[in-house]
Amino acid sequence: MPKTKFQDFIFSLMMGFTMTYAMELYNLSLNNGGLENRIFIDVFQDVFLMMIIVIMVEKLIAGKMAKKLAFHIINPDTDKPIFVTLTIQCCTVCFMSPIMSLIATLIFKHPGQQIIAIWIQTLAFNFPLAFFWQIFYAGPLVRFLFCRIFPQV
Repeated sequence: MPKTKFQDFIFSLMMGFTMTYAMELYNLSLNNGGLENRIFIDVFQDVFLMMIIVIMVEKLIAGKMAKKLAFHIINPDTDKPIFVTLTIQCCTVCFMSPIMSLIATLIFKHPGQQIIAIWIQTLAFNFPLAFFWQIFYAGPLVRFLFCRIFPQV
């Protein structure tokens, strides 16, 4: 969707923030035993560090792998654009969620010898939210806002 490097940068910031904020909010709520008003603010302690990591992982690893996998499933030249977008989104979550769950496990959970078990549990909690949040909320919202900022896209 972005046409220039600047637009790609803005899109990445928007998507990175939207996904990171939601996932951090979710994980803090899980750690807290539920959502509380203060968590909406507390999330900002980690959101910017994690957003930088999210963008780097997506740009350097997961985004490329997701598109490669998606283009084995669909053909961007012949399939409807919505199917192309949804397939890329699904593939991106399939790569980003395990990678970011591992990074979050290492940074926040101090897993010690239980790294595999804690990572798998973290992934099991994070994947469903990441998937549905990306497909139904973050993806459409960011694309809508992006098209308002850059109407020529």
